Amino acid sequence: MAETETVATPEPETVSGFAALGLDPRLVAALTELGYEEPTPIQREAIPVLLTGRDMVGRAATGTGKTAAFALPLLHRLTRPDAPKARPAALILVPTRELAMQVAEAVHKYGRSLGVRVLPIYGGQAMGQQLRALERGIEVVVATPGRALDHVRRGTLALANVTAVVLDEADEMLDMGFAEDIEALLSGTPKGRQTMLFSATLPPRIAAIAERHLTDPARVNVAREAVPTGEAPKVRQTAYIISRQHKLAALGRVLDLEAPAAALVFCRTRTEVEELTEALAARGYRPEALHGGMAQDQRDRVMRLFRAGTADLLIATDVAARGLDVEHLTHVVNFHVPCDIEAYVHRIGRVGRAGREGVAITLAEPREHRMLRNIERATGQRIEAARLPTVADLRARRLELTREALRGAIVEGDLDRFRVVVEALSGEFDVMDVALAAVKLAHRAEGGDVEDADIPVAPPPQEQRFDRGPGPGYGPRRPGPRGPAPGMARLFISLGREAGITPRDLVGAIANEAGLPGRDISGIEVTDRFSLVEVPEEAADFVVEALNGVRMRGRRVAVRRDRGR
Repeated sequence: MAETETVATPEPETVSGFAALGLDPRLVAALTELGYEEPTPIQREAIPVLLTGRDMVGRAATGTGKTAAFALPLLHRLTRPDAPKARPAALILVPTRELAMQVAEAVHKYGRSLGVRVLPIYGGQAMGQQLRALERGIEVVVATPGRALDHVRRGTLALANVTAVVLDEADEMLDMGFAEDIEALLSGTPKGRQTMLFSATLPPRIAAIAERHLTDPARVNVAREAVPTGEAPKVRQTAYIISRQHKLAALGRVLDLEAPAAALVFCRTRTEVEELTEALAARGYRPEALHGGMAQDQRDRVMRLFRAGTADLLIATDVAARGLDVEHLTHVVNFHVPCDIEAYVHRIGRVGRAGREGVAITLAEPREHRMLRNIERATGQRIEAARLPTVADLRARRLELTREALRGAIVEGDLDRFRVVVEALSGEFDVMDVALAAVKLAHRAEGGDVEDADIPVAPPPQEQRFDRGPGPGYGPRRPGPRGPAPGMARLFISLGREAGITPRDLVGAIANEAGLPGRDISGIEVTDRFSLVEVPEEAADFVVEALNGVRMRGRRVAVRRDRGR
């Protein structure tokens, strides 16, 4: 009896990753090009539901991938054949300008192949630039609530055609005094819109907004995935708070003190990369630039130099540094606080591998300390706030380097050929003086004494938190002729009632630009032509710096310490 050959039936190909979620193939292709492989838990749970058009309340910390969780289904629905053509079609509200830029960039990257236009609008940006972009037509607007409402009142941002609204970091927006702005914006959008609310916490006031403005929302609750014990990298994380004009000098100062064997310095733009590379070369370092405008052969040359130790600093943008893995890297430096927490985590993950210790350093402006706290909360790791090294610190460090160099020479041996010099000089001078002269020459060879001037610095983040228990709030207490309350400083703000300024505007602007909690702002007085507020004395100069030049109600504001009336 002849045997019958059995032919195996091929298993049907299984669709996995983002393709399995039902997204437009063009979005899946964009994600693949960006290096995204598997969706995060919140993306797996949220995207299929949001693709159906249902409202959603999502509880998720920053850094869990929630931006893609709402941006991808939003883009998918905007590009369907039956999608309304009127613009703008989507409004994404965020608490800060940094997050507005970050989310807008993410939406742009995901939707580039779909031809979707996105515009971030926030305070401090030129109004003319925003007006021209809105006139040309924008599909997705990413905005801080105050600036969005400003445009609505001017008639330059129409909400009548909005089909989707996202409230991102809703608890942060409420903490910063934007509750009334959010209510006004939601009330101005069509009833049949899709509304997505994401928040790290869901207190009663968030639940109240959801109750009023969302229809039968799906609920997603995703915690950050814990790092298994023993797998977290050994990274010392440090932040220096420094004003923008002193950041370059501060970077050189920190690098001088740390003396990294190999460091990767992250910048935002290729122009910044080139400027820092030139400045650090003038300081005696051996830096190499790496950015997206370089040809592949240039990139290869730079990486060969860095891996060989010929260059000790690599100055790069995030895009250009994607995929780099340098085994001997000891330091990662953020020249700015990354807006994306995932980017921060990815950057510092480049050091501290294989049981070795690494160092992650961040240079933060005073207004960015809120972002540092967000990173701490999201990662569960402490970022130590450090004092910027002084000239005395650098001199001590360079003496230490000289001592280490001399110790190394002694251990290495091969000193006999120099004995004749010491013996000859010891007949003329005390042997201690001969040794001191040798140390002086060695010290000069190692860089010598520092001639830098001291850099004015801001207090570290924990000193700016001002957690002194229940504060005075921003009630109607008027600052009388006796001056501000003890421990407080009074600030003069050049806009008042005639410009439409309210106490809520002032609290929101200070919280947004300087990161100062609303409970620490008091003594607010709004007159026809100017306003007065009281802030903690230790924060006053940083509030002035952060708020000066910002636009409120469409007008640029001037801020200074009050000189009295």
